[in-house]
Amino acid sequence: MNQVLFVKANCRSLDQSVSVKLYHAFLENYRKANPSDRVIELDLYQEDLPYYNGVMLDGMAKRRTGAELSLAEKEAVGRVMSFLDPFVTADKIVFAFPMWNFTVPAVLHTYIDYVSQPGIAYRYTPEGPVGMLGNKKAVLLNACGGVYSSGPAGDQEMAVSWMKHNLELLGIQDIVTVIVEGHEQYPEHRERMIDQGIAAAMKTAAAF
Repeated sequence: MNQVLFVKANCRSLDQSVSVKLYHAFLENYRKANPSDRVIELDLYQEDLPYYNGVMLDGMAKRRTGAELSLAEKEAVGRVMSFLDPFVTADKIVFAFPMWNFTVPAVLHTYIDYVSQPGIAYRYTPEGPVGMLGNKKAVLLNACGGVYSSGPAGDQEMAVSWMKHNLELLGIQDIVTVIVEGHEQYPEHRERMIDQGIAAAMKTAAAF
């Protein structure tokens, strides 16, 4: 039995959001294909997820060295670990998120700040950082209204590429992407693009 963490980073409803449509299509089909797996859903907009701050930095640094923590640091470390532990123990991780202003929503950036912990998710070496979570698989479900995979806006994409870079830092190399793009730029093809993306999400879920 695998443990699968589903991370949703979109506050909009199913009928408003393409990435949420991808999320639900993937989740439903994954459960059908893997009924015995343990699925954990994490809706970042429903969580108490303050920006990563100095108290968290100091507390996590002290935790690594075994130094005594203040009460505020203990609380901060507990909050970080409540998100980090499920991430570390998951066998597979699925992220669903839109591109907003060329990158990921701030709440997803904050979540990645929480889980990217030296000594737990990666370690430093003389040759540079080395990921410690290479046994995991990940899927990125993304939607963006314009076309950023190629063409004149190709160098402006900092959502999927940012996520891949950060997961690779942690050692996660097995990453599959399902992207719906251009549905706002080309409204005459909107429904077809979304339908194709949902079909791709369903197919990916069955094989993941």
